[in-house]
Amino acid sequence: MSYDVHIIGGGLAGSEAAWQLARRGARVRLSEMRGGGDMTPAHQGSGLAELVCSNSFRSDDDEKNAVGLLHHEMRRLDSLIMRAGEAARVPAGSAMAVDREVFSAEVEKALGQQSNIEIVRERIDALPSSGPTIVATGPLTAAALAQSIVAATGQDRLAFFDAIAPIVHFDSIDMDKCWMQSRWNKVDSAGGEGKDYINCPMTREQYLAFHQGLLDGEKGEFKEWETSTPYFDGCMPIEVMAARGVDTLRFGPMKPVGLDNPHDATPEFPQGRWPHAVVQLRQDNKLGTLWNMVGFQTKLKHAEQVRLFRTIPGLENAEFARLGGLHRNTFLNSPTLLDRQLRLRAAPHIRFAGQITGCEGYVESAAVGLLAGIMAADDLAGIPWTAPPATSAMGALLAHITGDAEADSYQPMNVNFGLFPPLHEVAKKQRKEAYTGRAKADFGAWLESMRVPA
Repeated sequence: MSYDVHIIGGGLAGSEAAWQLARRGARVRLSEMRGGGDMTPAHQGSGLAELVCSNSFRSDDDEKNAVGLLHHEMRRLDSLIMRAGEAARVPAGSAMAVDREVFSAEVEKALGQQSNIEIVRERIDALPSSGPTIVATGPLTAAALAQSIVAATGQDRLAFFDAIAPIVHFDSIDMDKCWMQSRWNKVDSAGGEGKDYINCPMTREQYLAFHQGLLDGEKGEFKEWETSTPYFDGCMPIEVMAARGVDTLRFGPMKPVGLDNPHDATPEFPQGRWPHAVVQLRQDNKLGTLWNMVGFQTKLKHAEQVRLFRTIPGLENAEFARLGGLHRNTFLNSPTLLDRQLRLRAAPHIRFAGQITGCEGYVESAAVGLLAGIMAADDLAGIPWTAPPATSAMGALLAHITGDAEADSYQPMNVNFGLFPPLHEVAKKQRKEAYTGRAKADFGAWLESMRVPA
C-alpha cells in the first residue's frame, strides 16, 4: 500500500497518531520493530502500545487534576488510547488503570481494522530523507536510529532513568495481615467501595529495618554512560528516595495517612489506627490476579528484591510475576530542536511525538502523538494549523515542549497546572476548578474550529 505519512514506532504516541490520521482519510505506514526480530531492553512482547512501567493513566478527575483534564480533552478528540483504556479498565480508586494485555490488544485490533493503516514489523535505522514522517520511537529508541537523530539534530541526546515496579501474584499475599482500602476511602468515578488498594502495614521497627535494607541492598551496576544520567522524579527508584532521608518514603509512596488498619483496631479506634508506614499494591489486570507495588521502582538486583520485599508484612511468601528494573530513556531538547508544530527545524518533513520529545507519562505521550497526527493530517489537507489554547491541558503541554520550557535545563515533564497561564486573581482553594473550567470552555471553542471526523 502506498502511504501519505510514515510513522516510526508503534507505542502509545505512534498508535494514537496513526488513528488520528486514518480517521481523517490519510494512508499510514506504521513501522514497529518489535515483532520483526528486535526488542527493547524493557518491553516484554510485540503488542502495539505495550505499557512498560505502571498500568496507571493516573487521575481521571477532570475537575481538579491536570492529567484528568488531559483525559477529558483527548476523549473529546476521539482518542484511541482513551477508547482502549476504557475497554481495559480495572479498579484503581479515582485513578484510571488498565489491564495491560487487554489494552494493547484493543489498540492493535482498532488499528488493524482501519483499511488505510498498514502495520509493518520492521526496524528503521535512519530518518527518512523525504516524505511526511512522525518519529514516535519513545524513550528506548534503537541505537542506529538514535544515532541518525543525533546526526540530524547536530547535538548529543539528553537522557534520564525510568524504573519499573515489581508485580505480585494476588494469591501469594497474606490478607490476614493486609487489608483493602483506598486512601481516605476515596471511591472511583464508577462508584466503587473505596477498597481499590491492598495495604501492607509496617511498625516503626519494621520500617526502619526495611529502610536500612534498601540502603544496604545490592544494586545493579551502572554502565559508564549511565553514571551521570539524572533520574526523573516521577519514576525515582525507591532506594534513591530512601537515601534522601529516613522519613522520605513515609512522605512518599509509603505514606500511611488516610489508611485505617482494621487489624489494629481498639475500643477507642474501632476502625483501626494508621500504621507507621504502608506499602500499597494496585490491581494490574482485569482478573485481579496481578498487583503492582506502587512507587517501588528499583535498581536492586533481583535476588535482593525478593529477599527484601518478602520482609514486608503480608508479602512474606510473595510470588513475583515481574521484578523491578531500570533502563535509560532518551529524549530531545525539544524547545531548541522542534518548531511549534513538532517539526524538526533541520528537517521539517519530520515530526517527533511522544516521550522522545520530553513529555513524561503514558497519557502525555499519547496526547502529543494525537496532536502530531492532527497536524500531519491538516498539512496533507492544506488546512492551516491552529494550536489548542495554552489554557488547555493539551495546549499547555505542547507549548512547554515546543518552546516555553527553559532549553538549558529542559527535563521530562508531566502535565500539571504549573504549565498553564496563571490565575492569580482566583483564591488558591478554587484555583484547580478555575483552571479546568477555563480550559474546558477554551478547548470547546477551539474544537468548533477543528476538522473533527464524524
